[in-house]
Amino acid sequence: MSNSNENQVPSASQRADALQKALDERKLIPEGFLDDFNVMVTEDWRPENGANVVAKAWLDLEFKTRLLKDGTAACAELGYSGVQGEYIHVLENNPRLQNVVVCTQCSCTAWPILGFPREWYKSPEYRARLVRESRQVLTELGLALPEEVEIRVTDTTAETRFLVLPERPEGTEGWSQEKLAAIVTYESMVGIARVKAISLDVISLGNEAY
Repeated sequence: MSNSNENQVPSASQRADALQKALDERKLIPEGFLDDFNVMVTEDWRPENGANVVAKAWLDLEFKTRLLKDGTAACAELGYSGVQGEYIHVLENNPRLQNVVVCTQCSCTAWPILGFPREWYKSPEYRARLVRESRQVLTELGLALPEEVEIRVTDTTAETRFLVLPERPEGTEGWSQEKLAAIVTYESMVGIARVKAISLDVISLGNEAY
């Protein structure tokens, strides 16, 4: 009788450890590479980067023009570049257009400015339904748009990554770039939400709740 453990599939972490061990034994991983990559993933790639890009575009018309023309180069001006950020295209919202980003094949996003994708973004249901019934999906996610607002769903390609440039909300006149960036959410940068002019005190209290 065979041992039942022989039929068990190793976990993802076990497979990763085995792969790393094999690469280490063959000296195929440069010293310090994995540590540096871990720092980049956990500390450098964050949605706050994209929020800074959006806030600067709201305040600096020349930067916004460059951003819409060449998102990759404009983001690099702020130090945001690298893997999965080689070809960044920016989609600008306006009062009659809501851009939404999806990856129907997997879960591609622009890591340097958005970080790793959220679980809901990777879910098969989101990826499939957003294309077929975008208005209904957005409503379920809390964004009920008037019928006169066009919803334009953009699917990532093998190389191109997208950033939605949301509309700047009313009531934010005179705000600094830092204050504006604090209200820009991951959800607004993939198009399933709009930015609201809430106070930083509210944001602070909200963060403490999690």
